Amino acid sequence: MEVYVDDMLVKSKKANHHVEDLDETFAVLRKCRLKLNPGKCAFRVSGGRFLEFMVTQRGIEANPDKIKAIMDMGPPTNINEVQRLTGRIAALSRFISKFVEKGLPFFKTLRKVKNFEWTKECQQAFEDLKTYLAKLPLLVKPVTRDTLYLYISSTPQAVSSVLVREE
Repeated sequence: MEVYVDDMLVKSKKANHHVEDLDETFAVLRKCRLKLNPGKCAFRVSGGRFLEFMVTQRGIEANPDKIKAIMDMGPPTNINEVQRLTGRIAALSRFISKFVEKGLPFFKTLRKVKNFEWTKECQQAFEDLKTYLAKLPLLVKPVTRDTLYLYISSTPQAVSSVLVREE
């Protein structure tokens, strides 16, 4: 079960365990005297949007609408458009390897509020980002006893890490 403030998702590894998982969830809700709004509940759903992500049987995927919003953008021509771009990138940050490093040219332009300049470095980073967004990774839970690899990257500007299960 995944719970975020007032959003909840009950996802079972096997279909035949789902009723048991729901029973357990409802028992906890009753014990805590919490109520659900039937109009906002959906049952027997194999996938859908949850917290702006796409939850499927395979795992968690980036919301295609968020990707399309960036893919459809032209190069920013002012600070407001750069802010819009960085906000859209931030919404996908958990799917973007070395997110800070990839977005650094955009963040640097935000420092120059009066003299906006879209540099060649910004343009290259923008094109690279769009190429990267075309093949974002799928996020999945680790499987017990599988070997996991922790990759760490550091530069003078950022530190990032990713936990990977090779297939």
